[in-house]
Amino acid sequence: MSDPALSGSTPNHKTVREAIRSHYASLTASERKFAQALLDNYPAAGLASITIAAANAEVSTPTLARLVQKLGFKGYPQFQQALLAELEAKASGPTQRRDQWASDVPATHLLNRFATAIGDNIQQTLANIDSAQFDSAAQLLADPDRRLYVVGGRISRALADYAFTHFQAVRRRITHMTSSSATWPHYVLDMSEGDVLLLFDMRRYETNLLRLAQLASARGVRVILMTDQWTSPVANHAEHTFHSWTQIPSAWDSNTSTMMLLEALIAAVQEANWPETRDRYERLDAIFDAARLFEK
Repeated sequence: MSDPALSGSTPNHKTVREAIRSHYASLTASERKFAQALLDNYPAAGLASITIAAANAEVSTPTLARLVQKLGFKGYPQFQQALLAELEAKASGPTQRRDQWASDVPATHLLNRFATAIGDNIQQTLANIDSAQFDSAAQLLADPDRRLYVVGGRISRALADYAFTHFQAVRRRITHMTSSSATWPHYVLDMSEGDVLLLFDMRRYETNLLRLAQLASARGVRVILMTDQWTSPVANHAEHTFHSWTQIPSAWDSNTSTMMLLEALIAAVQEANWPETRDRYERLDAIFDAARLFEK
């Protein structure tokens, strides 16, 4: 079995960002100083030489050397390899993703490999969710005094559509932004300070979504980002960022863990204002009956 530090990946397939978070409590004050500098300028702050990276963070070179070993790497070169591998993974398209898993396919049926990968993804996703952050985001999403905007990208717009359909039944004042970025300035025009933008952005990250997040946050909009383990650049403008593990034996990434997290948020928002939500459900069902939308 290869050493994860030598293969350019962190132990347990974590990103360097997640490795820092899981080891943060055991870091010294100086080590935390560099860790925070890296998180603030991720991953660029870790791609310079060890001497320059330490100087930029105003810590010593030995401090940085000790930190990378605590994170599970044999040395700084392997630490940089992991950061570079993350950069490559962020930009990879379907062909590269398929090549990565197909080069080492175990002798089991594809369904079994999918089940294993998705189970691992859900476990990793749940292990990296902060319950306090989840509750805080749910409260923002549940507040009817804040207009809620929902948007996704080329692929993630399917998640945005799912979120909108359910949140529209749960609460009022929700807007589903179209997939055409040319229309987004019209939505931004009506955004007010304190409104909420629920944004989905998975690799390969979309520059239009980043610009939208910049414009919205500049107006005081509270951005909630749902992204993958490699982290969309939108995270720099988000109040809450949720990471979902997405890799599967396919040319495409999986949305299963993201959907699990989204459905948990929908349930939390439903329960936050249940009496009002129940009344809304009942009135909606009455309209469905009047419209004869469903068979009885």
